[in-house]
Amino acid sequence: MGVIPNDSTTSDARLAVAAASAGAEVVRARYGSRLARFDKGAGDFATDADLAAERAILAVLRAQRPDDAVTAEESGHSGATGASRRWLVDPLCGTLNYAVGTMLVAVNVALSSGGETTAAASADPFSGEVFFTDGETAYVRSGGTDVVLAPSPDSRLVDVNLDPPFPNAPGFTATGLLADPGFAARFRPRVVSTTLAVAWVAAGRRAAYVTDGHLDGSVHFAAGIALCRAAGCVVTGLRGQPLHTGVGGLVAAADAETHAALLELIRDRVG
Repeated sequence: MGVIPNDSTTSDARLAVAAASAGAEVVRARYGSRLARFDKGAGDFATDADLAAERAILAVLRAQRPDDAVTAEESGHSGATGASRRWLVDPLCGTLNYAVGTMLVAVNVALSSGGETTAAASADPFSGEVFFTDGETAYVRSGGTDVVLAPSPDSRLVDVNLDPPFPNAPGFTATGLLADPGFAARFRPRVVSTTLAVAWVAAGRRAAYVTDGHLDGSVHFAAGIALCRAAGCVVTGLRGQPLHTGVGGLVAAADAETHAALLELIRDRVG
């Protein structure tokens, strides 16, 4: 684990791929085993697979970037508080899926530098794919080959996050969006329950992704958002405002037309 691939992308992007791949290897190896659960409150929990994957990721990052800070889902903040470079680590996004034997999870690693996400990777432990970006172009690595990601609205599939919190309820709820006749007339809903679906928007496998919530600095969403932006998707908050401002939330769409249609459906629901 942790060998940085020799490719033409920037060194930080290579490191993100290596770190996410190290975590994915642990997640894949532990799948189907007896998992210890650690309660985090409000119905959330981690497993020993989450913890082991995070340790593997941090080992790669610390070996190559010992001066960088890290914010990790399970172990929290480490490194200098005011560091200009901070890695955001989500070792197993979709823990509940994983714990019940569902192979829909992601391992997310992103680098925030100077207020921007400059490198990121989102690994699918079971397909072997790693979606990654150097902050300018987004790729998927599969079988040792890198392919540039190309968003597409053609599937009409919109993944919607049904997990709380819902800060804009009761005005906006994901279930209310799905029940809107205008949504059913144009789109088909999907609920994957992992941010792997955000990477799928960048890859053309979803037309869009919608979630409520305040996502600034989120270890769950940073990698997927960076992938969508680098791939050329339209990425805003729930009211079409710049991300991480106003009412919050995320609308990541493959193209402007899909984005506009979703904003029209959301507009009257957000206060």
